[in-house]
Amino acid sequence: MIEETLHLLELAGEAVNLFAVALIIAGFMLAAMRYLLQLRTLTVEENFTGFKVELGGALTLGLEVLIIADVIETITVDPSFASLQILAFLVVIRTLLGWTLCLEIEGRWPWQSTNEGKQDE
Repeated sequence: MIEETLHLLELAGEAVNLFAVALIIAGFMLAAMRYLLQLRTLTVEENFTGFKVELGGALTLGLEVLIIADVIETITVDPSFASLQILAFLVVIRTLLGWTLCLEIEGRWPWQSTNEGKQDE
């Protein structure tokens, strides 16, 4: 019974991983299609900025879902102190990536209010 539950949780972790990758790929494809469709209607800078924002959003969402998959896998595959350390490292790296994506997309750090980022410009 316990082995079957662990196996199902392992499959769930793999499914969440695949879902995260699919989100990132779908987000890229959607952003690329919009970029190509808007080539004639927007300026190059506006179009590229929109592409960058959409791509950053897809990456941020994908990273968040990948963290969920890592938590599931850490609990089910090898519940040890070493796997917990690896999980903590992955969460820190993905969090830093999320912060830098937020800075790139919104022009402010996640902990700053919307007005703070605009005052600096």
